[in-house]
Amino acid sequence: MSRVAKNPITIPDSVKVSIENSIIEVSGSKGNLNFKIPDSVSLNYEENIITVQYQESQQSVALAGTTRALVNNMVIGVSEGFQKKLQLVGVGYRAKASGKLLELSLGFSHPVKYQLPEDVSVETPSQTEVVLSSHNKQALGQAAAEIRAFRPPEPYKGKGVKYADEVIKRKEAKKAAGA
Repeated sequence: MSRVAKNPITIPDSVKVSIENSIIEVSGSKGNLNFKIPDSVSLNYEENIITVQYQESQQSVALAGTTRALVNNMVIGVSEGFQKKLQLVGVGYRAKASGKLLELSLGFSHPVKYQLPEDVSVETPSQTEVVLSSHNKQALGQAAAEIRAFRPPEPYKGKGVKYADEVIKRKEAKKAAGA
C-alpha cells in the first residue's frame, strides 16, 4: 500500500492546475510544467486539493506514489522554485557564468564550457560557488549532476566539484613501507 500517494497535495492560490486527457498542466509565477498521468492512476482535483486514486495492482500502487511526488514537485517548482548549490574545491578552480553558459576552470589544460538547459539559470556569487535554480526539479538535478561529473570530488584531498551539503568521505594516504 502506498503511503506517499495517500497524502493530498494542497495547491496555493497563485498556482493554476488543469487536467485534460490524462495530462496535468501546472502554471505559476515561476513557469509552466506538464506531465502525462499513467493509465493506472487518476487524479481528483477539487477545492485546491489534488488526491491520487489508484487500483490495487502492484504497478498501480508504485506509480501512484511516484505520480504524487512528481505532481507535488511541479506545484512547489512553479510557486517557489528549486535551488542547488555547488562548490569548487581545489587550487585554481573557478567558475564564471554568462547567460546560459557556465565556464569552469577545473585543472584541465582547457576551460570547460557547459551550456545550461532552458529551464535552468545560474549565478556565481563567488569564484568557487555555483548556484543553479529552476522551476523544474528534474532538469535542475540533471544539470547539477552533469556539472559535478566534470571533476567529481576525490577522497584523498577532497578536490573537485561537490554539492554544498555533500560530505566527502576522506581516505588516508598510503604509508611508506618500513617507516
